[in-house]
Amino acid sequence: MGDGGGFVLSLDFELMWGVNDSRTVANYGRNILGVRHMVPRMLDLLDHYELGCTWATVGFLFCDGRDELLARLPAIRPSYRNPRLSNYAYLNTVGADESKDPYHFAPSLIRDISRRPHQEIATHTFSHYYCLEEGQTHEALAADIDAALDVAAAKGYSIRTIVFPRNQVSAAALAVCREAGITVYRGTGRAAGGGGVAREREGVLRRAVRFADSYLEMGARRELGVERHDGMCNVPASLFLRPFSHRLAAGEGLKLQRILNAMRRAAQRGGVFHLWFHPENFGVDQDENFATMSAIAAEAARLRERYGWPTLNMAEAAASAVRQDTTIEAEGS
Repeated sequence: MGDGGGFVLSLDFELMWGVNDSRTVANYGRNILGVRHMVPRMLDLLDHYELGCTWATVGFLFCDGRDELLARLPAIRPSYRNPRLSNYAYLNTVGADESKDPYHFAPSLIRDISRRPHQEIATHTFSHYYCLEEGQTHEALAADIDAALDVAAAKGYSIRTIVFPRNQVSAAALAVCREAGITVYRGTGRAAGGGGVAREREGVLRRAVRFADSYLEMGARRELGVERHDGMCNVPASLFLRPFSHRLAAGEGLKLQRILNAMRRAAQRGGVFHLWFHPENFGVDQDENFATMSAIAAEAARLRERYGWPTLNMAEAAASAVRQDTTIEAEGS
C-alpha cells in the first residue's frame, strides 16, 4: 500500500569513509574538502526553495575525533572476504579531531544541517557497512546499526531513516533495521541496470546502463509511490544526479532535461521522484554543479505551486504515504 507523491531529495554523506577502498586523500581530498563549502551553499539553496532533504550520514562522521570513534567501535565488526571494503582497515589514517582531520569527521556540518528546516539526519550505517558483500553477517550488521543509532542519539539525533551504502538492500538487512526502530529506507525502485549488488557482480554492462540512464530515458517508470511492507516504508530511488564532467560538458543540458522531464511526469501523475547524490560529488566544479541543482530546485518549487506536488525529505514522504493510506482505510471501513 502507499503513494505519497512528491519530489524527494537524499544525499549519501560519507566523506572519505565512502571511498577508502578505491580512493586516497591524495587523489580525492579536494572533493572532500570542498564539502565544507558545499554544505552551507546547499542548505541556502534548499532554504530558498523550501525543499526538504535527507542527509544519510555515516556514523563515524558524528564523532568529535579519534578517541570517541575508537571508544564507540562495536565488538562485532564486518569480516568481508575482501578486507579492503572494511573501513576498520583505515582507522590508522584518522586524525585527532575534525579541525585536524576534516576528511573523516563532520560533527559541525551535521549540526548545521540539523538546524535548517525540513532537513533530516538519517543513517548511512555506522561504518559504511555493505549488506550484500561476501563475509558480512547478521550479527555484524546488527552491531553496526546499534552503533550508528547510539552515536546519533548521543549527539541529540533520533534516526528513523536509512540509506544503504551502494544501495545494497536485502530482506535480512531490512529486518535488522526494523528491529532497531528504523522504518524508512531508500529502495532501488526500477532503476536501470538493476538494484544494488555485491562488488564482484558489478559488471561493465550494469555500469554502462546506469551511466546512460543519467542522460537518456531508459524506459523505466520513475514516478513510483512510497511502498509500505512489513512495517517498513520504501521511498524508492528514481535517479542519481551525476556530477559535472568537463569531458562530458556537452551532455549537461541533456542530463538536466532528462531529470526535469521525469519530475514533470511524476508531478502530473502524483508519484514520487527521488533524486540522490553524494555531497562529495559537488566538492569540485561547484558553480557548474550548483547551476544544475538550482534549475532542479526551481522546477521542484514550480511544480509544487502548479500541482500541489510537495517537496519532501524521506521521512516526510513516508509519513505522507501513511496518512494517505490511513485516510483511504478509514473511508473504506
